[in-house]
Amino acid sequence: MATEGRVPLLRKSRWLLEIARLDIYPQWIYRQGMAKRNTGKGPLSPAVLHVLLALSTGERHGYGIMKQVEADSQGKVKMGPGTLYGSVARMTDAGLVRECAKRVDPEMGIERRIYYELTGAGRGALKAELTRYRGVVAVAGGRYAYGQ
Repeated sequence: MATEGRVPLLRKSRWLLEIARLDIYPQWIYRQGMAKRNTGKGPLSPAVLHVLLALSTGERHGYGIMKQVEADSQGKVKMGPGTLYGSVARMTDAGLVRECAKRVDPEMGIERRIYYELTGAGRGALKAELTRYRGVVAVAGGRYAYGQ
C-alpha cells in the first residue's frame, strides 16, 4: 500500500522536472541564483533590471542607486536597502557588477560609501533584457492594434 502512493508522486515530480526544463521561462534564476554562464538568458527580476539601469550611466553607491531607481520610475518604485543589497550581492557573485574603491561622497563627505559599476557581463545582460522587452512590446503592440 505504501509504495502505491509513492509511484504517482514520483511520476508527478518527473513531470514537474520536465516542465522546469522548458526554455519559455527559465527556472535556473530562482533555483540557482544568477550563475555566470547564464547571465544573458533573462528574464531578470525587476530589482536586478532597475539596478542595471541605474548603473548604466556610471558608478553609484547604494543610496545613489536607490535614488536613481526612484527617479527612473518617477517615484513608482522605491527600493529598500534589503532588496538593493541582496540584489547587488547576487549580481556581484554573478559578475554583473563589481565594487569600486571606497571614496568620499562629494555631497555627504562620508568616506565609507562603496561604489558599484557594471561589468561587461552586466552591460550584456542589460542589453539582452532590453532586446527581450522590445520584442514583447512589439508583439503586444501588434495585437493591441489589431484587437487580438
